[in-house]
Amino acid sequence: MTRPRPSLPRLARPRLARTVRLVAAAAALTAGVGTAATAAGANGKTQHRQFSMTPLAKFVPCMAADGVTPPRVDVSVERGDLNDTLVLHGRGFAPGVAFDLFTIQNSRLNAAGAADPAFKGFGMSWYQSDLEANDHGRIDARIRTILVDQIFGLVDGGATPVKPTNTFNVGFWFNDPAVAARCGFTGTTPFNGEHAAGPLAFVTLPDATTALGPLCVSPEQASDGTWSCRP
Repeated sequence: MTRPRPSLPRLARPRLARTVRLVAAAAALTAGVGTAATAAGANGKTQHRQFSMTPLAKFVPCMAADGVTPPRVDVSVERGDLNDTLVLHGRGFAPGVAFDLFTIQNSRLNAAGAADPAFKGFGMSWYQSDLEANDHGRIDARIRTILVDQIFGLVDGGATPVKPTNTFNVGFWFNDPAVAARCGFTGTTPFNGEHAAGPLAFVTLPDATTALGPLCVSPEQASDGTWSCRP
């Protein structure tokens, strides 16, 4: 859905009804940068995971409250019976700066938080929510959808077989490319409703062992050594 967006980072814009709704949420999250914490339920499946997201260092001056200190973003996901819940909790942003949240197939960064030299694109990407820092530089959001272990997309063009593609990473992009211009960004990316967004701002890190994103909480290794996620 195309919605009007202001060109300046400080703003107050209405939200339209969405299948996945953005609502205010408060969460006490304790995960460290680039780490994940999990909790298993009585059925043996992991029910809850906490992880943090990592900023793209180049663009920190364009989104940090003081222009220097990287904002912090922590995420919690909870497995549900019919769908799952993701709570995102950010601090230290410039008031009013807006972003667009996606689940994505590939992270731009490797497990150590450095630019991945093998990166060839984000792959399958799903638009999940808008994000916006309040007057105190906080971002608090909650979405409910299929997330844990099973989130995937596919393109059925009539070919057989159709291959589902999982999107186990999470990233968000500057909504307004002009906000990132003074950090050296030019052009646009397709990562907002108008397909004219700015650059990637924050992203999750893949696991060092499995190379899977943190929305896969039940990884399993095949006999050939490759890893996948057990749905």
